[in-house]
Amino acid sequence: MTSMAQLQLMRLVSPSLPVGGFAYSQGLEYAIENGWVNNPQQLKSWISGCLEAGLACLDIPMLAALYQACKAQDFAKFESLNLELIASRETLELELEDVQMGNALRTLLSQLDESITAPLSQESMSWTSMFALAGVHWQVALDELADGYLWTWLENQLAVAGKTLPLGQTACQKLLSELLPLLPPARESGLTLPFDQISGSLPALSLASALHETQYCRLFRS
Repeated sequence: MTSMAQLQLMRLVSPSLPVGGFAYSQGLEYAIENGWVNNPQQLKSWISGCLEAGLACLDIPMLAALYQACKAQDFAKFESLNLELIASRETLELELEDVQMGNALRTLLSQLDESITAPLSQESMSWTSMFALAGVHWQVALDELADGYLWTWLENQLAVAGKTLPLGQTACQKLLSELLPLLPPARESGLTLPFDQISGSLPALSLASALHETQYCRLFRS
């Protein structure tokens, strides 16, 4: 990538990007509240399971398909993939998170340059779809874009844990050191997965997300 593309990727994965990702826990808050996750090792197991059986099997291969469709300017296929991805979210909470973050990024990109989102006709866009669109527009290589996608997800999950578990900043950094080596294999697996094998189902995460919708006291949005 060019240095400018690298800088644009840093912008895209920055926690200060105004898309609201910090407001969501993706079921982790309920898992902690209910005692499914209550120490660093259980947290590592939860995050690595979501990474390997979820993002590597669904989000990353779909990111690649969306990226290639956008790069080819095949926006009919891009929007079809977008609908498939939204439909894959297993709870209302996960679907709304995906769409709300996606639409927030769409609005931001439109305000930066209307031509970026001009080809889009669908009202609802997923976060992954808009992440792919931004990556193509800013000429970010697919490998690096996928790494950035995984990084921003992992960083947010650890931020959630830091706010809900008795887990200090140093403990979070130690856990990050253990989880970072899992990102390249997840990226490689996701980018090489044949399209007809894309799938993803995480029953425990789905239950946690659904139950989080009615959790009495919570920090994160549902």
